[in-house]
Amino acid sequence: MKVEGAFFAAGTAFYGIVAALYWWLSKDATGTTVLALTGAMAFLIGFYALFTSRRVYPRPEDDVDGEIDQADPEYGFFSPHSWWPLAVAFSSATVGAGLVFAAWLMVLGVMMLLASLVGWVFEYYRGEFAH
Repeated sequence: MKVEGAFFAAGTAFYGIVAALYWWLSKDATGTTVLALTGAMAFLIGFYALFTSRRVYPRPEDDVDGEIDQADPEYGFFSPHSWWPLAVAFSSATVGAGLVFAAWLMVLGVMMLLASLVGWVFEYYRGEFAH
């Protein structure tokens, strides 16, 4: 986690310098505030990653001489054949478009979203890949 913390710490410094330069060149309070808050968020994540890296056992990714075999082989179960994430994404986009354009489109998107979420959750309970 030291590498991730270092990247976010560098982001903190970068966004702080950019915020100062932006304020000096444009005198725009809104953009300066946004850049400063971006640096603050990078600081929060960087501080957490660096603080946690001192307290946890070193990961294989942090070892310079580490081998691929040292990493945990089980990262989780990912379904290679599932089309449900595409349906959930399309339904979520429909809900977002409904928020912008029409309430009926949002209602249709919510119904599609619920149906696709149920399909995704229960895809291994029926059909060819049932357990």
